[in-house]
Order: sequence, then C-alpha cells, then structure tokens
Amino acid sequence: MNIGVLKEIKDQENRVAATPEIVRSLRERGHRVLVESGAGEGSGITDEEYRRAGAELVGAAAAWSADLILKVKEPLPEEYQYLHRGQMLFTYLHLAANAELAVELVKREVTAIAYETIQLPDGSLPLLIPMSEVAGPMAVQIGARYLEKPYGGRGVLLGGVPGVPPAEVVIIGGGTVGAGAAKVALGMGAHVTLLDVNLERLRYLTNIFHGTFTSVMSNHYNLDRAARYADLLIGAVLIPGARTPVLIKEETVAHMKKGAVIIDVAVDQGGCIETIDHTTTHSDPIYIRHGVIHYAVPNIPGAVPRTSTFALTNATYKYILQLAEKGVAAVRHDPALALGVNTHKGAVVCQAVADACRLTYTPLEQVL
Repeated sequence: MNIGVLKEIKDQENRVAATPEIVRSLRERGHRVLVESGAGEGSGITDEEYRRAGAELVGAAAAWSADLILKVKEPLPEEYQYLHRGQMLFTYLHLAANAELAVELVKREVTAIAYETIQLPDGSLPLLIPMSEVAGPMAVQIGARYLEKPYGGRGVLLGGVPGVPPAEVVIIGGGTVGAGAAKVALGMGAHVTLLDVNLERLRYLTNIFHGTFTSVMSNHYNLDRAARYADLLIGAVLIPGARTPVLIKEETVAHMKKGAVIIDVAVDQGGCIETIDHTTTHSDPIYIRHGVIHYAVPNIPGAVPRTSTFALTNATYKYILQLAEKGVAAVRHDPALALGVNTHKGAVVCQAVADACRLTYTPLEQVL
C-alpha cells in the first residue's frame, strides 16, 4: 500500500503522525511510505532519518496522493482539494464540532477514521488517552503562567506560600485529562476541586489523591458555585464522538473572579464553557471576556511535540499496521477500529457525529 505522512499546517502544530521506526516497520512489510519533506522537523525528526528508514521524501501533493493518509490533526480547508474517493484518512477529526469537514469527507467519499472514536470494549479510548495524558498536566502549566500578572492574571501563585493560601483550581471531569491536571496541580500545592457525574470515579480519585483535594458531584448548583471561587477553571469533559455539553453558562463566568483563567481542553469537541465560543491558536491563545482569561487552543499537546509525537505513535502503530495490511477490511476484524470510522463511501457511519452535525446516519455494516 502507498502510505502518506503529512506535514501539519495547523498553527504551531509540530507533531507528526509516524516516526522513522514506524516507517521502517512498514517498509519491511513491503509498503511504500511517502513522507512530506519537513514533516518531522517540529518534533526533532530530520528528513534524513526518514530517508534512512526507507521513506521517499516528497512534496505535499505527492504525499496526499497515497491510499492511506496519516495525520495528527484534521484537514484544514486549504487541504480539502487533496481529499479523494476511496482514500483512507487516519487522524484526529473531532467532526462533532466541524460539520463543514464532515460534509467534505462525505462529498469526496473519503474513508475517515478518527483517532478519538476508536473505543475498546471496556469503553476506553486508546488513541485519545496519550494526548489526554499530555493535555491535563499542560493545562495546569499554562494556567499557572496566565495567572501571573504580566499575562493579565490575578497575580496568584498556584501553590501559595506560608501564610498565604494556594490558588483554587477547579476541574470539570475526572477522566484522563482531569486526573492528570489534578495530579500536577496538587503537586504544585494548589487546592483542587474536581467535579464529575460518576460517583465511583470520584471515590477512586479521592482514594488516590492526597493533600488539598476535594471531590464534588457535578450538578448545576455545584458547578456554578465552584466556578465562582476558581482561580483556574479547567474543562475536561468528553463524550466520545459527540459534541461536549455546555456546563458553565455565561452568567456564571460573569461572576467569576477578575483575572481568573479558563482552559477548556474540550474545545475541539465544542467546549463545556459557554463563553468558549471559538477556538484560538498557539500564536494567539487567549481572549478576555467578563474580565476572565479564556484559553481555547484545541491542540494543546502540539506545544510539546517531541513528547506528544512519540506518545501518540506508540498507540497508533498497531492500527496503522492493520490498515496498511488489510485496508478498510481491517475494521471487520477489529471492533474498536470499526468504531473509529466516521465516514465511508459517502455516508456518515458514526451516530454521534451524524447527530451533532445534523447529517443522516448510516450503519457501517450497510456500506462496507
């Protein structure tokens, strides 16, 4: 199979979807790998390393001509021209918040397989977990910086000092992102309040975290109350494949502390904070509303691409290999991979995406 590895064009997105080791493995199995020149530079991987692994270094158009396209982030409008019938696209898509792209993928009859909707029988998301493990701690690092006065924040040190209380960090969602954020915030000495709707998850987190950690059942009253006393509010809510529900209303944000910071890690799925109504970029990451700093960058792990690239490809490799060896037929043998298929043969085959984008849903088995 011809496999294309693309250089990302999203602002400050320096991750790459395949390492030289993956290229070498694919080449050993007889596949042709076309790597766009410069694809790995942001992650500290040179063209020469890819060449030694057996890749052909090509331009963007040639890489896009491959049968299987490996990316990290969704195609941007300027890349739509390269999408074509029968092509397999394997990347983060987040179509629930991007109906325009969903329509393009349907129109061009692309088989689009989303990292974020591949789901194991136990409900876990193996290709989302590695980046969530990066995004959670990163959210706290970023929040600590923006709480500094020169960045427009309240001028609060996350861990406080003797005689001065620590910052109040409020985290909505106790999954991988939320737990990772709590771990780092607690390590920095902050007081952490974490809200979730799953009592068993709250019980588990309460048992493993020590120090100034409070777990709270997530409901309208508790969310409103916690947000109002937060110095740093982190949205970490996820419903696989679906648009994130709005849990913090604008009225609540208007009553937050001036100079507080909101970081909504779920912004790529629409966001759980009502005032996070558009995404930002690493080059222009924040805006201020009601005196509160809003950080809405959808590709937070792209800021640490070396770590993120290797963490991501450690998880994607087994699925890349299945698709390279068996093509679309691989989904017949792996139910988790089948759940990753969002569009195929001009149909939306993921129920959550179809509902969010108001498009017709067709079961995958009907179009395979």
